[in-house]
Amino acid sequence: MRGIMTGDPSSLPSGFMRLLARIARDNGGNVLMIFAASLFPLLALIGSGIDMGRGYLAETRLQQACDDGVLAARKRLGTEIAVDGNIPSVVSDTGQRFFNINFRQNAYGSENRQFQMVLEDNFSISGTASADVPTTIMNIFGHRFLSVSVSCQAQLNMPNTDVMMVLDTTGSMLRTNDGDSETRIEALRSTVKSFHAQLEGNKSPGTTIRYGFVPYSTNVNVGHLLQDDWLVDEWDYNFREARDSGRTVTTPVYETSWRHVAGTSTNGATYTAFECPANTMTSTQVNHWTTHDGWEYWQWRQNGTNDSCNEDVDSGIITITPNTRNNWEYVWGRRQTGTQETPVSEWRYDSFEVDLSFLQTRNTLSVPMGGNPNNPSNVTVSYRGYIEERDTYMITDYDNVDLRRALDLDLDTPPDPDDPDTQWRPMLNELSYAREMTSGGRGVFTPSTVNTSANFVNSWWWGFGACPSPARGLAEMTAEEVAAYVDGLDVQGSTYHDIGMIWGGRLISPTGMFAPETNDISTQTSRHLIYLTDGETSPLDISYGPYGIEPLDRRRWMPTWQHSLTETVEFRFSFACEEVKKRNVQVWVISFGTDANPVMEACAGAGRYFAADDASELEAVFSDIAARLGELRIVD
Repeated sequence: MRGIMTGDPSSLPSGFMRLLARIARDNGGNVLMIFAASLFPLLALIGSGIDMGRGYLAETRLQQACDDGVLAARKRLGTEIAVDGNIPSVVSDTGQRFFNINFRQNAYGSENRQFQMVLEDNFSISGTASADVPTTIMNIFGHRFLSVSVSCQAQLNMPNTDVMMVLDTTGSMLRTNDGDSETRIEALRSTVKSFHAQLEGNKSPGTTIRYGFVPYSTNVNVGHLLQDDWLVDEWDYNFREARDSGRTVTTPVYETSWRHVAGTSTNGATYTAFECPANTMTSTQVNHWTTHDGWEYWQWRQNGTNDSCNEDVDSGIITITPNTRNNWEYVWGRRQTGTQETPVSEWRYDSFEVDLSFLQTRNTLSVPMGGNPNNPSNVTVSYRGYIEERDTYMITDYDNVDLRRALDLDLDTPPDPDDPDTQWRPMLNELSYAREMTSGGRGVFTPSTVNTSANFVNSWWWGFGACPSPARGLAEMTAEEVAAYVDGLDVQGSTYHDIGMIWGGRLISPTGMFAPETNDISTQTSRHLIYLTDGETSPLDISYGPYGIEPLDRRRWMPTWQHSLTETVEFRFSFACEEVKKRNVQVWVISFGTDANPVMEACAGAGRYFAADDASELEAVFSDIAARLGELRIVD
């Protein structure tokens, strides 16, 4: 908006008025006098045109300077600033500098140049500018200046936008960067909240912005997003079972006895649950003796509660009967009466097929693989939503990948319910024995069957099968929902970059198996995948992940392969990244608190890769991305 005001006109000079009076009385030379008299109005008319034209020229330039000032300031406005609701000095200085460049001091001889900006509730920046432009010819008639004023406003308009955030939640996210007072995961949480506020604050009425999240580490947690018939009905897992070794040992044969001598034992009411409570019973030996006839006795005192737990295999429901003992004492004794030959059992470590039909009613299964092989105990095996990938192969040429075989890299084709090769496999974490690896990393990986009494490493129990929080598909989210989600992110595991990119791509692809959810916005949508990591690729061969225990299962890699496991992960990451971009998804990559990774840079491309050393730089990066997701424009 523009405006020009002239100064208040003063009375005509008194001498000029007397001249007009004389002309009125004198009829001689009227033509000449009338012509002379008309010169003054004509001069005023021409002078006003010249000065007004100069004023409009100054006004046009002032409007351009005002527009440039608010545009520059709005572009400079960061995420954290928008949340605070204030224009800081760095933003004001940027806007003022652009205004000054486009309308310099004393431009067109102007005076009293002024420019002011205000942050509006919708995060647009409005401005007003004014200047006094001196007149030339009109100054004769008392109009000393023209007051020129304009207003302007810049707004970041968000089109319909989908944002899929693939977030590294490995153990290194608990570290603190130099110069920061909060951990990396804490910085990420606050930044994502601010980023959401920035986007939501700048969207126009009727605009839809949806958010999705794929936390990743050793694996991803996407099982809850899959249809039931996208999972196999049975699958092979690496665990162990007891078997007769064919050997015997000579063992003594005893007769035993026991008797209660003191205290109370009380059973509580029976109830059902899905887990057996912890045992609080304590046993203390109070006496020990032998007799002349060969009996050996022990006296024990018990206090606390122990629960009798009986699980129904089909339903997974456990019937629990608590028993509480108070200074309850008993004597137990034994006497050897002979010997016997006892069969010796051992563990058979192998890949065993498991019927997964139990998942139709529950998430747990009891497997007798605990304790020792002569008397194995049941172990509760749980499905937590983690998955093993579909069929694939060991790729030698990543420029010519056969997606009919590398189904793990196929972002779009849904599984065929009648073809297990195309389906995902539930990850049963407890079923992950790494034969023949023992504690301390000793041993070698043996894909074939191993019969032994030794205990091999269980990847899950040793912390080599960690998985992150559940992923979220695209949906509109409130600030409270975003805060609850990012504040609840688990941090653990190793860095497998490929699985994060694969599932981020699947969940945002407009042409894939999740297209019904992705494409339910009727108008055109801008799609973006923001990939954040704080570390280099760091897979472990002993981990149980989306390709099983890799040295044993050998689906995409084996120890003698031409590429290392790290190279394999990065090759597949790069291929998946290109597949995502083929679907008209803009990929942004951020390295947080770590050196630049050439693989990540190549994935993002020029202008879309960022390195943030600390929390403030991370805020600035997300602010830059937020500004570039929208359309910065002048509001009429």
